[in-house]
Amino acid sequence: MKLNDGPRAGSRDNSRDNSKASQKPRPGAGERRLGDFLCFAIYSANLAFGRAYKKGLDELGLTYPQWIAIVALWEQDGQTVSELGEKMFLESNTLTPILKKLEQMGYLRRQRDPADERQVRISLTEAGRRLREKGMHMNLVASTGLKPDEFARLQENVVTLRDNLIKATAGKAE
Repeated sequence: MKLNDGPRAGSRDNSRDNSKASQKPRPGAGERRLGDFLCFAIYSANLAFGRAYKKGLDELGLTYPQWIAIVALWEQDGQTVSELGEKMFLESNTLTPILKKLEQMGYLRRQRDPADERQVRISLTEAGRRLREKGMHMNLVASTGLKPDEFARLQENVVTLRDNLIKATAGKAE
């Protein structure tokens, strides 16, 4: 299967230095610049979101992956490590150190499931639940420069894109 991730009609170079001296002529047919790849636009937007969240997360003493673990547990407390990993798109070997650190910080508890000792269930502590109030000020809609309805529509489109990519690659060897 051939992957086609650009160029888009009317695309522009999205690299950081857009001064006249650094601009190169438009690439010829079959040549693409980094800024022409949708995957790079999403990847770099993800990094930019991380930077935008950084100040608020620093105040909470959390990293972005720790924050999204806490948010996922607010939605559904008592999840297994594998359930949480699926929601966060993380493998157990990546998620476990995040959870251990949050446990050391006093925000969650990890306990073996009495019904199935192979499973570890994760529950927020009272301190973990209180993080919600402390972190609710981190709303980046204004930072994106989008109107609230545009922000919501973009979020829905990105979720659709993600879900379609997951379906398209389901069951395929990596």
